[in-house]
This record gives sequence, structure tokens and C-alpha cells, in this order.
Amino acid sequence: MAIVVNIDVMLAERQMSVTELSEKVGITMSNLSILKNGKAKAVRFSTLEAICQALDCQPGDILEYKE
Repeated sequence: MAIVVNIDVMLAERQMSVTELSEKVGITMSNLSILKNGKAKAVRFSTLEAICQALDCQPGDILEYKE
């Protein structure tokens, strides 16, 4: 079981850079990179909310469950 993080897909669709998302969300590039590469063990709802707001999307657009 795995949770896949699709931030790269959302960034590409919105033609936004990781740097720009990092600035809008207010998290460091390294923390965003850890999340985007699926290495994060947890994500705060406030961070997820900020990402969704910046990317104008739903949490399900970013997080996906795959067996």
C-alpha cells in the first residue's frame, strides 16, 4: 500500500515552479521536496490546505492511494 503525491502533475498543469509554490505555501524548498518525492511520513492539514489553495485544487488531486 502506498500514498502517491501528485504535486508535480499539479505544478505542470498550472505552469508553476516548485519555488513559486514554496513561497505561496510558506514552507521550505527542502520540506516541499520531501513531500513531493513521497518521503514525508506526515502532512499537516494546514499545509495541505495551503497547497490546495495555491494550486486551486482538492486534496484528492494531490494525494492518491495505490496498492
